[in-house]
Parts: sequence; C-alpha cells; structure tokens
Amino acid sequence: MTFRAPEVLLALLLLPFVLAGYVRRRRRRAAALGAKGLISTEPARKRSVRERLPVALFIAALAVLTVACARPMATIKLPQRTATVVVAIDLSNSMAATDVKPSRIDAAKTVASDFVRQQPSGVRIGVVGFGATGIIAQPLTADHAVALSAIDHLSLGGGTSLGEGVLTSLDAIAGKTLHVNLTALANDDSGEIDLGYYGGATIVLISDGEDTSATDPVNMARLVSTAGVRIQTVGVGTTVGTTVHIGGFTIATALDAATLESVAKVTNGSYHSVNDGSAASAISKSIKLHLTVVTEHTEVTALFAMAGVLLLALGAVLSMLWFGRVI
Repeated sequence: MTFRAPEVLLALLLLPFVLAGYVRRRRRRAAALGAKGLISTEPARKRSVRERLPVALFIAALAVLTVACARPMATIKLPQRTATVVVAIDLSNSMAATDVKPSRIDAAKTVASDFVRQQPSGVRIGVVGFGATGIIAQPLTADHAVALSAIDHLSLGGGTSLGEGVLTSLDAIAGKTLHVNLTALANDDSGEIDLGYYGGATIVLISDGEDTSATDPVNMARLVSTAGVRIQTVGVGTTVGTTVHIGGFTIATALDAATLESVAKVTNGSYHSVNDGSAASAISKSIKLHLTVVTEHTEVTALFAMAGVLLLALGAVLSMLWFGRVI
C-alpha cells in the first residue's frame, strides 16, 4: 500500500500521548470518587473491560482516520465488463466527395465518434486510418476521449486498400505487426495462415467501399475471421455517386455497398449505411462484452474513513450504554 500524503501518518505518533492523557484522567477521576467513598462493586475484570474497550475503539478509530487522511492507495482486483474494438476509417481521396453532407469523411467521423461515445468505460478502443496503406492512429485505450481526439485529427490522402485497413486493425488488436503470406491469401488459403486468436474483438470498418488495391478485401476479411474477429461495416456515400477533383483530374466515385456487405458477411458481421441514424447504436448492440478481472491501483480513502467512523460509533454506543456518557 502507498499513500498520496504520507506526511500525515506522522500524526500517528500523537496517539500514545492521547492514550496517556486518557489514563491520567481516568486515574484522577477514580481517585476523586474514592475520596468521596464511591467505590464500584462491579467485579474488577468486568469493570476493566468496560473501561478499556470503548477507549481502545476510539484510539483505533483515530488511527484508521489518520491513515484515511494520508489518502492510501491499494492495488485491487475488480470485475469489469470489457471488449476490444478498433474503428477503421477510410482516408482515401474519394472520401472527400460530398454526395453525403457535408462530406463522406465528415459523415464517417460523426458515426465513428457517436459509436465511441456509446461504449461503456470498460471497452478498449483503437483507431486506424487507411488509404493505400494503414496506420494505427491510436492504439487500444480505455480513455475514450483520446480515441475521439484521434478520430478528429484524421486527414485524407491516397488510394484505397480495404485489405490494408482490415490487417492494420488486426495489428492494433494484436498489439504487434502481423505478416500475411499474400500468395496464400490470393489463393484463398486463409486456413494456412496463422495470425493468432483474438476472439470477441470487433473491427468497425467505415468506408465508401471503393477498393483500388490488388489485395482482395473479402479474402482478408475471411482470414481475420479465422482469428476470431468480427467486422461490422458502415457504407459512406451514395450508389448514384458523384465526382471529386484530385490532382487536377475529375474522378467519378460511388458507394460500393456490395463489397462492404461481403466483407462483413464472411466474419458474421453486418453492413450498415451511414445514412441510417441508428447505425452507431446497432453496431454498439453487436459488441460482445465479457466479464474480466482487472487490476487497478486506486485510492481507498473512503474505505478507511468508513471503518474509522464505524469504530467511533461503536465506541460511543458502548460508552453510553455502560457509563451514560461518551468517554
């Protein structure tokens, strides 16, 4: 056990003086009563217990309350409902399109932020941004404010590789860089690739679904499913589409919902539209929370304060019952 204000513990050195003062006071009182001929007929052993127990409780209470004032810290194990989620957001240039107002990327950030705010405190959340490659913008954290800040600071650029987004998300879940045999993946030999097992984890993939890479995102999703990870997808954009201006060129872009649906389906996940106001809530309901025991170094001042007050109360009650007054 440690203390945030250890200097307060010096007050414990005063307790022997408090006890000595009480003993002197009791002796003087006994002497005064004896001088008046008032001598207790109660058995000495019983009288000794009644005289000493209340004061012992008071001294113990003062000691415990002094420790409480020192703000004790203890390492304790607590049950907590938790889950692991990575929010992966498409940062390709096509996400600048405005067929969803105010833009695809702004709509993606909004649904991602709404989702994070709905999560219980025990859920660890990571943030991944992906274009032609993926980057972990925020490793897994239980500090949801940090995750929200990471989402807010994502910026656009480059092409799109849904497969890289999925793999980088799995890296964030695993806490290390995983390596995939792309030849085996291209042949759909996902069963031959062992990435470990992370059962119960979820990837929330937010994208317009347009993929410009050679890696098949469905095969990558199937591989991730063998690691026990489920993918929930959110489509951003419209199937009618629009155009965006990139490097002096005008490029047509439209939502590819079919690809996103396939990515989700092979992992037993679901596809959602960003235009559906309940997308964040629907995904939140799909997150599997499990009970785990976490070790926390936390302040336990309240426990000591409560114990001290109970000792004081018990001492006061016994003193009133036996002597008609509080010692």
